[in-house]
Amino acid sequence: MDLKANSNNRRVLALDLGKRRIGLALSDPLGITAQGLPTLQRTNLREDLAALASLAEEHGVALLLMGFPLHMSGREGRQAEYTREFGERLAARTGLPIRYWDERLTTVEAQRVLKSSGISIAKRARAVDRLSAQILLASYLDLEAEP
Repeated sequence: MDLKANSNNRRVLALDLGKRRIGLALSDPLGITAQGLPTLQRTNLREDLAALASLAEEHGVALLLMGFPLHMSGREGRQAEYTREFGERLAARTGLPIRYWDERLTTVEAQRVLKSSGISIAKRARAVDRLSAQILLASYLDLEAEP
C-alpha cells in the first residue's frame, strides 16, 4: 500500500501479538513516524477484537500491520499460524486489510534499546511490547518511504 498516494492520509496500526498482551503502534497520518500506544492486556478473543476494531476506527486506520513471527530460518511455526488466524478474524471484524510483516528480532532490539536506556527491569517488561510494535511499524514505514 503506497501511503503517499493515499489522499485521505489514513494511518497504519501495528500489532505485536502476544498471548497475554498486544503491543501497539500507530503511524502519523502521512505515514512517516511510529508512535507507541498503550499495550492492550488480552482478555478473550471477542473483547480483544472489539478493542482493536474500536481503536482502528477511532484513529482512522487504513491498514493493520501484524508482526509475523518466523523462525530465524524463515520458516513459519505454530505462532505464525496463530497470528495468521488472529489477523484473518481481525480483518473480518474491521473490514481493513492486513499486512503481515517479518518481526524477527524486533523484541530483541526492543529489549536492547530498553536495557541501554537504564530503566528498571520491571519498567522494561511493561514497555517491550509497545517498543516492539514501534520498531515493527518503523521498519515498514522506512521501506515504504524508499523510492
